[in-house]
Amino acid sequence: MTQVLGEVSQSWAVKNDQSRSEAFLKSLDPRVRLVSCVLLAFLISAMHDLGALTLALGVGLGLSLSSRLPLWTTIRKVIVVDSFIVVLMLTLPFTMEGEALFSVWGWDASKEGLYRAAEVGLKANAILFSLMGLVGIMEPSVLGHALYRLKVPAKLVHLFLFTVRYIDVFYKEYKTMRMAMKARGFVPRTNIHTLRSIGYLIGMMLVRSLERSDRIMEAMKCRGFDGRFHILNNMKIETRDRIFSVCVAVVILGLLAVEYF
Repeated sequence: MTQVLGEVSQSWAVKNDQSRSEAFLKSLDPRVRLVSCVLLAFLISAMHDLGALTLALGVGLGLSLSSRLPLWTTIRKVIVVDSFIVVLMLTLPFTMEGEALFSVWGWDASKEGLYRAAEVGLKANAILFSLMGLVGIMEPSVLGHALYRLKVPAKLVHLFLFTVRYIDVFYKEYKTMRMAMKARGFVPRTNIHTLRSIGYLIGMMLVRSLERSDRIMEAMKCRGFDGRFHILNNMKIETRDRIFSVCVAVVILGLLAVEYF
């Protein structure tokens, strides 16, 4: 009985620690998280030392784990990004000139190409994990408000918020039209009829999108929309934001020290 109670208390302690780490990142000012992510991304993209990039990948993994993102969703996102990176990593050693290390079917793999492939892979994953850890847990509306507070042009912020809000609506329209095509016996093939049908589908999607956007704009004007979003959430920089900013600055200085010294 004592052992069972000990295991239960230990599991609760682990869950509380996880929720505290997630709550800490979510409680940070969105502007601080966004600026930190941008600075880390710019720094990582400018680095070339594999040791510094490995350390940056560790930082990104730490942020991603601390944010407690859904495991399978995170894995799918990483696979999508790495599927493009892997092709580049496999071709770089054979397309970049340099000292040959080995040969595959008469193609020489250069040392410089392997180094560049490892550099690209570490950079892409370090930036991806940092982005998911700092911005991935942020609601789209909160991200839009943070961009507005950071003096991003209001039209770009409006475009971003509208895109996030209605992209699912247009996807449902697309699914409805595809279902109607299947109900009429449409089967995709490599022929002119299929290309013509897909063209009609794209055209109807554009027409319906335009009609839906006109109805949305009329509805918003009826509700008093004057071209501005009135931000009700007053973001404030607090002590925890300053502490996190100092930690990010220390990490950036550490990465620069490993890169150049």
